[in-house]
Amino acid sequence: MATLKIKKGDTVQVIAGRNKGKQGKVLSVDRKHGRLVVEGVNMLTKHEKPSAGNPGGGITHKEGTIDISNVMYVHNGKPTRVGFQINGDKKVRIAKSTGEVID
Repeated sequence: MATLKIKKGDTVQVIAGRNKGKQGKVLSVDRKHGRLVVEGVNMLTKHEKPSAGNPGGGITHKEGTIDISNVMYVHNGKPTRVGFQINGDKKVRIAKSTGEVID
């Protein structure tokens, strides 16, 4: 599989699907399946039985996974592609639109 250009903690914008246009912070990345969880995107409804941890039970909402190809990194408020560059002996991510180093 190709190198993943998005990491946990990045801000991304959804570019395809029913959540198109939403922005959020990446909560987790599943490298094996190429999916990630974005804060406030692809909300799922789960019906839970009463338990010791949740005595009332009821309906809870949580984020589902979204394919990594459906998001773009947000740099300075605008979505941009991400590339790699060698600085000295370190490989760093750069924003393609501006050429600035991301991290």
